[in-house]
Amino acid sequence: MLDLTYETPKPKVIAGAKYDWELVIGMEVHAQVSSNAKLFSGASTQFGAEPNANVSFVDAAMPGMLPVINEFCVEQAVRTGLGLKAEINLKSAFDRKNYFYPDLPQGYQISQLYHPIVGEGEIIVDMEPGIARKVRIERIHLEQDAGKSVHDMDPNMSFVDYNRTGVALMEIVSRPDIRGPEEAAAYVTKLRQLLRYLGTCDGNMQNGNLRADVNVSVCRPGQYEKYMETQDFSHLGTRCEIKNMNSMRFIQAAIDYEAKRQIAIVEAGGTVDQETRLYDPDKNETRSMRSKEEAHDYRYFPDPDLLPLEIEQGWVDDIAKSLPELPDEKKSRFVNDFGLSEYDASVLTAEAENAAYFEAVADGRNGKLSANWVINELFGRLKKDDKGITESPISPEQLGGIIDLISSDAISGKIAKDLFEIVYTEGGDPAKIVEERGMKQVTDTGAIEAALDEIIAANPEQVEKAKVNPKLAGWFVGQVMKATGGKANPKAVNQLVAQKLNG
Repeated sequence: MLDLTYETPKPKVIAGAKYDWELVIGMEVHAQVSSNAKLFSGASTQFGAEPNANVSFVDAAMPGMLPVINEFCVEQAVRTGLGLKAEINLKSAFDRKNYFYPDLPQGYQISQLYHPIVGEGEIIVDMEPGIARKVRIERIHLEQDAGKSVHDMDPNMSFVDYNRTGVALMEIVSRPDIRGPEEAAAYVTKLRQLLRYLGTCDGNMQNGNLRADVNVSVCRPGQYEKYMETQDFSHLGTRCEIKNMNSMRFIQAAIDYEAKRQIAIVEAGGTVDQETRLYDPDKNETRSMRSKEEAHDYRYFPDPDLLPLEIEQGWVDDIAKSLPELPDEKKSRFVNDFGLSEYDASVLTAEAENAAYFEAVADGRNGKLSANWVINELFGRLKKDDKGITESPISPEQLGGIIDLISSDAISGKIAKDLFEIVYTEGGDPAKIVEERGMKQVTDTGAIEAALDEIIAANPEQVEKAKVNPKLAGWFVGQVMKATGGKANPKAVNQLVAQKLNG
């Protein structure tokens, strides 16, 4: 059970020429299932293969070829639903969604409309420490992806690549609970994080493995609350769908533009047409793509080639037992067990690999000190070098060794940073490096005192100034550190300087 409490953020308010308006946003996120084979065939899902290299007879819709469900893709959808605390439907069915796409050879898409595999769930979207939005998930259904049309290879012809055709997608549909552009980006970010933790989608937006359709509408303040009381959509404005968004920055920009476009139409006395739109990042505008279809426009009907899908509760329970610790639970544990701030815990749990690295470093050590070194020193350096945690030249054991040397007063914080640089670039055992290169901290107060006495004797005017203004004592601390090559124990130096100047 999570014990991190949060407040709900206020909705984004946009000032029109006449009135204030609020945003209402729902999302349909298409997540490519992490699977080696497609949803209804054994063809490979490898990205970057030669065009049309990963196409089976089923994918190409050859006559007489019948789809066969990929059990692993079903398992991945169930795993995702469990991660979203959603209802798993033991009985589901596939439908044919009829529309013509040149990159969909069948002339229809196999999807789930009437009986999806996953029902209602929820996700907590963190905005900042103590502020989060609970977004209701309406459903998750499985469907097959379409291929890709290529129009820029020849002035007179278009080409089609069917490699993606038939790849399994999970369409994750939210309720219209998101209330601003930043929340929309945060929602996709949190969903991506969860999918990666679960191992059900790699979240690679650049390759198109995670993309979002964003439904945007505007309403006057107070109307959303009426919708929440009644679940009557008439209290909300007409929505427009922005298709295939694969960038957090573009999602925010598109929502902002679309909201202002709708406000201008309504305030001018017009009505917003329900339609599908595309976002043009070069012009920073949305433009009409087609009128928004409803379910009846697609002429859905049960796919006659696929029997209804029935799964057993025992199988679902086994999948539930195999789930990893998820981000919210891990974040809560880091706060409670390691005494971290909610912000630091969020940074460390953003990726499962980051969290695992930190836990290895913090095992048996001070949690806050470990977090500071992982976040500030390691993550900072890795970002500078454009590397991920899996490419870190410093292992958790090596970084832990540096922290052990700090904790035992063998080295100072300044020396620790020099040691970090050596280990990062050259490798090696931190303890041996400190021993061999004479980097140990000087804790012998006699040696420190001797150095301090020399500095005091040589600077009588500075001594008198420091006695009048104790803040100037820091000058002596700096001189001692300089004289000892930064090896003197700062705590011991500060104590001796205070004694000598006040004596």
